[in-house]
Amino acid sequence: MGIKTFFRFCLLALIALSMALQPKGQGILFGKKPPAKPELFGKGIISTNLYERDMALSPDGSEIYYTLQSPLGVFSTIMYMRKNSSGQWSVPKVAPFSGHYSDMEPAFRADGKAIFFVSNRPLQGDSVKDFDIWRVEKKGQDWSAPVNLGLPVNTTGNEFYPSIASNGNLYFTANYPKGKGKEDIYVARWENNRYADPISLDSGVNSSLYEFNAFVSREEDYLIFTSYGRKDDQGRGDLYISFRAANGSWNPAHNLAIINSDRLDYCPFVSFDKKIFFFTSERNALKPYYGPAQADLKSLKESYNGIMNGQGNLYWISMESLLKSVDKN
Repeated sequence: MGIKTFFRFCLLALIALSMALQPKGQGILFGKKPPAKPELFGKGIISTNLYERDMALSPDGSEIYYTLQSPLGVFSTIMYMRKNSSGQWSVPKVAPFSGHYSDMEPAFRADGKAIFFVSNRPLQGDSVKDFDIWRVEKKGQDWSAPVNLGLPVNTTGNEFYPSIASNGNLYFTANYPKGKGKEDIYVARWENNRYADPISLDSGVNSSLYEFNAFVSREEDYLIFTSYGRKDDQGRGDLYISFRAANGSWNPAHNLAIINSDRLDYCPFVSFDKKIFFFTSERNALKPYYGPAQADLKSLKESYNGIMNGQGNLYWISMESLLKSVDKN
């Protein structure tokens, strides 16, 4: 067994042990356990014939936030659902801090008392600006007014997809002039109660291609992200996982073949109890041809208006199954 294989084996064993020691309760959602292979999440409730993407489940498992996006991505809104004391979920509603400008990609801080998200809302006035990372703080059952993170995280360019480690380090996507590729994953470390200048992650993650929308584990021992254009890309962007080495560098990423498709697969998220993996996919059930049987208007409408019409949907799989598939690669 080579040193790299041994390291991966040990790390996977530690993650599996950590999962086993986590408190139970988030492993069941909407009366179901996460499947061993990817399936639609919240079919007909969250995953519909509209475009849904980027999932966030609160640390205690009582709140779900996700993005509902218009056709062509013209407008996006953060939606939420809340579970009551009887275990019943509310219907999806627009989040109280969203619905005025394009908002997306919510992410909870580890204590559950803050949500980071992306928005093109203005700092002043009414005109939209580039996308920045914003934060709202929990105030009882309500949320504070959104606060822009400011420099050095936000710039005159776009910043996307925040993910927060337990120590406060912030991972996000940006396309800066001095980046390694067309889009990179950056980390802004939380030091002395402020963010340090963002740093592009090393070549275990970033390349000369597109790397974007990364989820970092709370302990920063692995990173799941999407890349487009790699030799093993199944089409339009696949999800990859990179494990962190003992020296702090990121090991070469592995394609998560068990969940990827020939369409865009992105927006990864792992529940705080480490039992469930969520992601967004544009996979579809549309027919590329009808053969001898001519398509009719009824069947076309049913196909185009169905859940599997190519609009984004949310999927889930057990984290145990996902990690086992990595161990086999």
